Amino acid sequence: EVLPLYARLSAAEQNRVFEPHGGRRVVLATNVAETSLTVPGIRYVIDTGIARVSRYSVRGKVQRLVLEPISQASAQQRLGRCGRVAPGICVRLYSQEDLEARPAFTDPEIQRTNLAAVILQMKHLGLGEVKTFPFLDPPGRRLVNDGHRLLEVLGAVDGDRRLTDTGRKLARLPVDPRFGRMILAAGKEHCLSEVLIIVSALAAQDPRDRPSESQQTADEKQRRFSDARSDFLAYINLWNFIEAQALSSARLRKLCKQYFLSYVRLREWQDIHRQLCDEVRSLKLGTNQQRTQSSTDYAAVHRALLAGLVDHIGYRDDERQFMGARSRRFFIFPGSGLHQRPPKWVMAAEMVETTRLYARTVARIEPRWAEEAAAHMVRRDYFEPHWQADRARVSAYERVTLFGLVVTTRRPVDYGKIDPAQAREIFIREALVEGRYRTQSAFFHHNRKLIEEIQEMEERARRRDILIDQDALFQLYARHIPADVHTGAGFEQWLLAAAHEQRLFLTRQQLMRHGAENVTADAFPSYMEVAGARLPLDYRFEPGHEADGVTLTVPLAMLNQLDARRFEWLVPGLLKEKVVALIRTLPKELRRNFVPALDFAQACMEAVPFARSALTDGLTDTLRRMTGVEVPPDAWTLDALPPHLRLRFMVIGEQDIVAQGRDLKELQARLRHNAAVGFQSLPMGEFERSGLSDWDFGPLPEAIEIKQQSVRFKGCPALIDDGNSVSLQLMDTPERARHCSRTGIRRLYMLRLNEQVKYLCKNLPHIRELCLHYQTVGSCESLKTELVETTFRRVFIDDQPLPRNKDTFEARLAPGREQLVAVLNALCEVLDVILARHHHVRHRLKSEIPSGYESARADLDSQLSHLVYPGFVERTPARWLAHISRYLLAVEARLVRLARDPAKDRQLQRKIEPFWQRCIMHMAGAEGEGPSEDAFEMYRWLVEEYRVSLFAQQLGTAVKISAKRLEAQWDRVARQV
Repeated sequence: EVLPLYARLSAAEQNRVFEPHGGRRVVLATNVAETSLTVPGIRYVIDTGIARVSRYSVRGKVQRLVLEPISQASAQQRLGRCGRVAPGICVRLYSQEDLEARPAFTDPEIQRTNLAAVILQMKHLGLGEVKTFPFLDPPGRRLVNDGHRLLEVLGAVDGDRRLTDTGRKLARLPVDPRFGRMILAAGKEHCLSEVLIIVSALAAQDPRDRPSESQQTADEKQRRFSDARSDFLAYINLWNFIEAQALSSARLRKLCKQYFLSYVRLREWQDIHRQLCDEVRSLKLGTNQQRTQSSTDYAAVHRALLAGLVDHIGYRDDERQFMGARSRRFFIFPGSGLHQRPPKWVMAAEMVETTRLYARTVARIEPRWAEEAAAHMVRRDYFEPHWQADRARVSAYERVTLFGLVVTTRRPVDYGKIDPAQAREIFIREALVEGRYRTQSAFFHHNRKLIEEIQEMEERARRRDILIDQDALFQLYARHIPADVHTGAGFEQWLLAAAHEQRLFLTRQQLMRHGAENVTADAFPSYMEVAGARLPLDYRFEPGHEADGVTLTVPLAMLNQLDARRFEWLVPGLLKEKVVALIRTLPKELRRNFVPALDFAQACMEAVPFARSALTDGLTDTLRRMTGVEVPPDAWTLDALPPHLRLRFMVIGEQDIVAQGRDLKELQARLRHNAAVGFQSLPMGEFERSGLSDWDFGPLPEAIEIKQQSVRFKGCPALIDDGNSVSLQLMDTPERARHCSRTGIRRLYMLRLNEQVKYLCKNLPHIRELCLHYQTVGSCESLKTELVETTFRRVFIDDQPLPRNKDTFEARLAPGREQLVAVLNALCEVLDVILARHHHVRHRLKSEIPSGYESARADLDSQLSHLVYPGFVERTPARWLAHISRYLLAVEARLVRLARDPAKDRQLQRKIEPFWQRCIMHMAGAEGEGPSEDAFEMYRWLVEEYRVSLFAQQLGTAVKISAKRLEAQWDRVARQV
C-alpha cells in the first residue's frame, strides 16, 4: 500500500498512515518526515539527501522552492524516523563523504526570508536597526536592504528609511505588510469589507481541498466560486456562499465535505477575519456595506489590492508568458481561473519559483492602476516636445515605467509645467518662427505674408540665401517675448498689455539677407500665356522631389491645344542655365566649338527672340551664324537635362489631378481622347445645338473664348455628322474642328439635296460590276453610300475653304448640283478599274506564290489591305486615289519578279520594311485628325511610290522618291506630332 504524506493533504488522508494495516506499507513523505511525527511500523527510511527549501531570492524578489542538499542535522532527523518501535535501517542515497562535507545545520529562516515585516516591527517598537541587533544568526546585508526597499515601495518608510504614518498603521496590523497596505488602501477606496475577506484568506491556508483521487470532482464543485477576471474574487464568492448558508457546525462540516473544503482552515480564515475587523475598528479606517457578487466594485477592490502588490504585476508578451517587474518572466499557475484565457495585464498575490516562476492568485488589472498605486516609485520620461496648435501650448509625450515595465507609453502632457524655459523656446520656434500659431494678431499675419513672399522668391530663383535663417528669426522674437510666456493664452495676454504687439512687426529688410535684384516678375512670371490663355506657374526648389522646378497647371480640356515647342523655353529666369546645360550635353566633337559654354549661352539669349520658335532650332541657327558649325537636330538631348530645367505639366480635371509629367507629347498621346471628350462637354452657349438639318444657326466662327476653372482659352466650334442630322460641338484644336466640320457640312448639303441623293443612289454606273469585285472587301450598300458621300465631298468640300456662314453655304448649292452626276461617273470609272485589278491581284496572290515565301506574301497582303479596304474611297484623297490602279500594277509586276528571283525580292523588301512599319504603327495609333496628318498623308503615299520605284521601275513614279526623301518627310511628321 502506497500512502502520500504532506501538509496540504486533508486530515483524513493524513490519518491513514496511523491506521492499522496488515501488509507492507510505503509512505511517500515530504519534509514533514523530519518533524517529531512518529508513524507506527516504520522500519526503513530512504533518504535522497535533498529537500525543497523555501528561500527568498533577493535578486529575483521572489520566494523560491528549490531543491538543494540537506544539512547534517536534517539527515539525522531523517535517520531518527526509523526504528522508533523496533530496529530499523536508513538508506542514504549519497556517500558518507558527501554528508560530512555538508553544513551542520539548515540555514535559519531569518536568513532565507523577506525581512520587511521584521524591520517594520523593529522600527515600530524602537528596537533599533536590524543590522546592529544582536541576532543569534544575523541576516545578510542584502536581505536587510531588500526589506527596506519593499517597505519603501509600500510607503511604510521614506527615502531616509524613517517610519511614515502609513508604516505606523501597518505595524499595528497583525498581517504581512503587503496585506496591511491593501487594508489601508481599501479604506480610501471604500471597499474595506471585500478586502478584509481577501486579506484574511491570503493570510490563512486556502480552505479549498483537491484530493488526488477526486481532483475533477473537486474542480467541478468549486467552479461556482471562480471568477474569470480575478482569483481574488473567488474568495469573496466562497465567503458569501458560506455566510448565506448560516449553518450549524455539524451542517457546515457536511457542506465542507460536499464542496471539498477544509473545515479547520475555513475556521482559521474566519478567525483571522474577525481579528482583522477588530484591528480595523481600532484604526478607525471605516467600513462599507458589503456588496453582492454582482455589485462588487471590481476596480476599487483591485486598486486596493494592487497597493500591496505593485511589484507583482506583469503584461503578456506572448501567448502564455508574462513580463514582470524587474524583467522577470513568469507564467500563471495552472490552477488559476485565468490560466486558459490570460488577460493582457495581471497582478499576483505571490510569485513562487519551482520548475518555473509562477504567479499564484492572479487578477486582471489596468496598467494605470499601478501608476496610481505606486506614484512615488514610477519613473517618468518626457520626449518629443512640440507645439500643439489646437491647444495653443507646448506638449510632450510622457512614458511611465514601474520596475522596468512600461505602464504608459505615449501620454500627452503640458510640457510648460515640466520645463518652462525649453517650452518657451519651442513656442517661439515652432509657433512663431515656423508659422504654426493660430491667432488673429496683425503682426503674425503681416510677418507670415512677408516670409511667404521671400520664400516664393527663393523657390523661383532656386536658392536658399534670401530669407534669414530660423535662428536669426528666433532672436528677433526672443528679444521681446518674456521668459514666462510659453502658451497661446499667456502670449495673447502679454500682447494686449502696453502695446507689446508693435514690437513684433518685422520689415522686409529684417527678413532678407540681400536684395535679390535678379528675382523679378519678368524673369520668373506667375503665369504663362498659351493659346490666348493664362496658365498658372508654380515653383518648387527641392532637388530629388518629383515636383522640383517649374510646374504649369493645364486644364484637361486644353491639353490638346498645347504646342510642345513653346515650353522648351521654360521661363526667362532659368533659360540661361538651360542653354548652358544643353550645350554641355552635346557630343564632345561639337561641344568643344562652344567653349566657354556660359558665354555662348549669353550670346544666344541676346540673339534669339524668346519663344518665337523651337528653342533647339533657334540655338542651332544662332550657333551656326556665330561659329559656322552645324548642330544636327538629334544632337540636342532635352531628356538628358536635369528635371528642374524641363517644364513639368500638371493636368487637372473638374475636381482632381488627372496626370502629371514632364513629357508633354506623352501626356497628349495618353490623354488625347479624354481631353477631347472633356472639351466637348464644356458649355458652348449659343453654339450648343443638335438636330440641325439646314444652316439656320448663324455664322460658324473658327474659335470662341471659353472659361474653365478660372482659365480662359479658345475652343473651336465644329459641325458633327449625326447621320440624319447635324449638331454643333466644341473641339479643342482647329485641325480637329476642320476635320469634323468637313463631314458635318457635307451632311448638310446632302440633307438639302435629298432628291439628288436618291437619284444618284439609283443611277450608279457599273454598280453590278463594282459590287461583284467589292464583295470580298465590304457590302454593296456600304459601297453605294460611300460613293455618294465621296461625290458630295469632292463637289462641295474638297479644294475650297469651308463655308463659315449661310450665304457661302447657299452659294455653292446651285453650281454643285450641276456637277454631282459628272463627278460620280468619273469616280465610278476610276473605281471600276481599281476594284477589278484588286480582285485579279488578290486571286494571283493566293494561287501563284508558292510555299516558302511567307514573308513576301505577308508584306503584299498588308499592302493590299491598306490600299483597298472598307471606306477607302472616302478616306483616300482624290489626288492619290487615281494612282491606286498603278500601285496594283506594281504588285503584279512584283509577283512576276518574285517567281524569277526571290532573293532579289527579299533584298528589296528589306529596304521598304522600316518605312512601311512606321506607316502601319502610325495609322494604328492616329485618329486621323491631328496636326501631323497632312505631313503623314504625304509620307504614307510616298511609301507607295517608293514601292513602285523598287519593284516596278518601268511604271514610273508620280513624284521624285528615294529613301533619303522618305526620311526627310518622316522628320516633318515627327516634329509635328
